[in-house]
Amino acid sequence: MTNLPARTFVALAAMLVPLSCFASGVDGASIEAGDGHAVRMLRLGVQSNWERRWWQSNGNHVGGYWDLSLAQWRGNAYQGIAGRHQNVTVIGLSPVLRWQADDRKGWYLEGGIGANLLSKLYDNDGDYLSTAFQFNDHIGFGYVLATGWDIGVKFDHFSNGGIKKPNSGVNFMLIKVARQF
Repeated sequence: MTNLPARTFVALAAMLVPLSCFASGVDGASIEAGDGHAVRMLRLGVQSNWERRWWQSNGNHVGGYWDLSLAQWRGNAYQGIAGRHQNVTVIGLSPVLRWQADDRKGWYLEGGIGANLLSKLYDNDGDYLSTAFQFNDHIGFGYVLATGWDIGVKFDHFSNGGIKKPNSGVNFMLIKVARQF
């Protein structure tokens, strides 16, 4: 990451400010894997649940958590050349809202919008991200077992929000396995 411009380090510092939310502790960990257009992702994360509950009704509520993640992307067509690989490391922080049962077990729906830093600019099979700073948003659903294991599916989209062109975006379909402590 030594070749990143100064503004990227400023963005990283701004992402680190919300990390104080983890002072109350990490109460979950996750692993996610999936594919996009000519790219694969493996992501590890830790979570810190919010104790707040909104819109409680019929044994359900909207809650949420912070998700701090480290991912590796492997592009399979670097600079448009099939079979040529590009590896990009991504660190991210996302607040996530989740519609769930009051006991946090069973089915859930979730969505979040976060901030990410890429170790290098992404250039794979015609998709190009012209900034190291990227927003990501996701929507997903899953099921939390009585044992605390969480199995889910997510659609994840990365984009710089039009900060700089080109900005084709990158999409992933992911399978998530997590464990609440």
